[in-house]
Amino acid sequence: MLANNVLFLDGEALVIDKPAGLPVDPPRNGGISLDNHLAGLTFGFKRWPVPVHRLDRDTSGCLLLSRNPKAHARLQQAFEQGLVQKRYIAVLDGIPSGEEGMIDLPLAKVSTREAGWRMTGDPSGKSARTAWRVLRVADGRALVELRPETGRTHQIRVHAAEGLGAPVLGDPVYGQGQGPLMLHAAELTVPREGKEPVHAVAPTPERFVAAGFAPDPVDA
Repeated sequence: MLANNVLFLDGEALVIDKPAGLPVDPPRNGGISLDNHLAGLTFGFKRWPVPVHRLDRDTSGCLLLSRNPKAHARLQQAFEQGLVQKRYIAVLDGIPSGEEGMIDLPLAKVSTREAGWRMTGDPSGKSARTAWRVLRVADGRALVELRPETGRTHQIRVHAAEGLGAPVLGDPVYGQGQGPLMLHAAELTVPREGKEPVHAVAPTPERFVAAGFAPDPVDA
């Protein structure tokens, strides 16, 4: 039950630690999604909470939901204005050159009948920026922290593969796709006028531990 995954809760907002494999939107071919869990996330309210943003199905971690329409509008506006701070961790299938930097790579959507759609770097695409730094390296792979300044579709996954030359481990679209997707939304901060910000930290998932990247205080 996702009620056990609550990271933040007040009268306006709810942040859960979304499990990997759970889509936010109902799949076209049916199946379980976040919608199937919303009734258990009301915590005394009659309204079901509503997602303010999206995480890819196989990305785990901090997902913000609003608890009333007015709060939803305010929280969504914070995203649109670029005021939200997001911190991800990822295991890359390779080691980037350097220790930290800023990926400034505009993104555009491309599609073919054979392969379907994907995002790719394109000078004429929408602006996309991601700050990154290497936390640890082991066995030819790197644990990295990524802080996106924009919120484009698949931004971190494309920036890792094309900007750093090392895709997220387990990525079936931009990498080799062997094993689970090693991408986790570790921290979320959403400012609110006149109130304390929404702030949540999602614990490091077990799949990172199994890959040899257990939590380390120096990573924070």
